[in-house]
Amino acid sequence: MQTSPANDGRVNYRAVIFDIGGVIVGSPLHAIAAFERECGIPSGFVNQVVAGTGEAGAWSRLERGLLTVERFVPEFEADCRAAGLEIAVGEMMRRIGEITQPRPQMLGALTRLRAGGLRVAALTNNWTSEERRENSFHQFFDVFVESVTSGLQKPDPRIYQLVCTRLDIIPAQAIFLDDIGRNLKAARELGMATIKVDDPDAALRELSAMVGFELD
Repeated sequence: MQTSPANDGRVNYRAVIFDIGGVIVGSPLHAIAAFERECGIPSGFVNQVVAGTGEAGAWSRLERGLLTVERFVPEFEADCRAAGLEIAVGEMMRRIGEITQPRPQMLGALTRLRAGGLRVAALTNNWTSEERRENSFHQFFDVFVESVTSGLQKPDPRIYQLVCTRLDIIPAQAIFLDDIGRNLKAARELGMATIKVDDPDAALRELSAMVGFELD
């Protein structure tokens, strides 16, 4: 667990902001890591391609709503090929879909937070597909900010500012949960308290201590 050092539970938080993948649902990163292991792909290769291609790459364009999943598959295969490997991206995406199932303890925590007087928001880098439309979590949140509709991605500071504006808070009044360090770093730089989610149950215990009532 990693928290902002200034957060000792005495802050009057008004909102809790959650990533979706790896927090509310199972982690796409775990699915990608398993896919790499089983296919003999060097560990971290997919992430290196995502980072190396930046905003011009297929992954970033998918998350900003500029590509459909169908168009993304051959384009990300081309990105991987340019980086030196042939990858069955369609199979990788299928595995991501399988692992991203809801975590009941997290959904329960959303309900308890709202009952306790806190607003809850989603802040997620995502993409659109039929499966994702059917499994929408919008009803659990007061505010839902996603890369595919906003055209912005974490860790761009503007997407954090957008969710705070919609919540009618300043960043220092929010706690943000994510499973990716660079996304948490950007939130801390704006003044948010942060919790890194490795183990969801441990994360909820930490969040309970910060908000002052039991969530798990």
